Amino acid sequence: MIDQKDIKKQTVGGLVAEDYRAAGIFKQYGIDFCCGGQKTVAEVCKQKGVPLSELEEKLSHLEGQPAQQRLQFNEWPLPFLIDYIINIHHTYVQEKLPQLLEYSRKVAKVHGHAYPETITIADKLETVAEELFAHLRKEELILFPYVKELSRAKEAGETVKAPPFQSAQNPIRVMEAEHEFAGAAMAEIRELSNGFTPPEGACNTYRVLYALLEEFEEDLHRHVHLENNILFPQAVELEGSF
Repeated sequence: MIDQKDIKKQTVGGLVAEDYRAAGIFKQYGIDFCCGGQKTVAEVCKQKGVPLSELEEKLSHLEGQPAQQRLQFNEWPLPFLIDYIINIHHTYVQEKLPQLLEYSRKVAKVHGHAYPETITIADKLETVAEELFAHLRKEELILFPYVKELSRAKEAGETVKAPPFQSAQNPIRVMEAEHEFAGAAMAEIRELSNGFTPPEGACNTYRVLYALLEEFEEDLHRHVHLENNILFPQAVELEGSF
């Protein structure tokens, strides 16, 4: 539940971490709650030209709305949250990206002469795929096991040997930079595709591609939010407690 005191001073990512329903409100105004999650509500309102009082009012009304099936990610043990991220979001990326690449190449090949933006979209998606696949491997092989070990040791009252990367903050900085890259690339694809809106008379593959791209961006935002605004800060705090 969102703390109603001084909403304007709270960070966008922090508000979404408290109540994920806030993400829907931020999306209405084109406010980035994952990669740009460290900005305050007042700051993003100024940048986007959004009336602060209007946004504050919408956020404050969340308290009275039903929140069935609302998951309190920020209250989960870190190992459980990590498993959720891998099983839900990493699996989604690994399953959907090959399909998106196939459709984007096909659409670019068939429609690129009339709609050259589809060629650019296919190229950008190739780069996103290459970066994301490597990103997932680094998380699953390097950062996540270390965070799980920190959690286990804390519970057992044991010490933890310093990792080869010295501190969790070092791989986290890399992960956050890669999140920024993927988020920016998908924002460019959104703009190139006119908000994932296929042209009139587009074939089924064209329509499916744009629908899947929009779904993929939605999942990416949730994925990055869980890591940038919940998992990473808690992991740094946990490491610092030893």
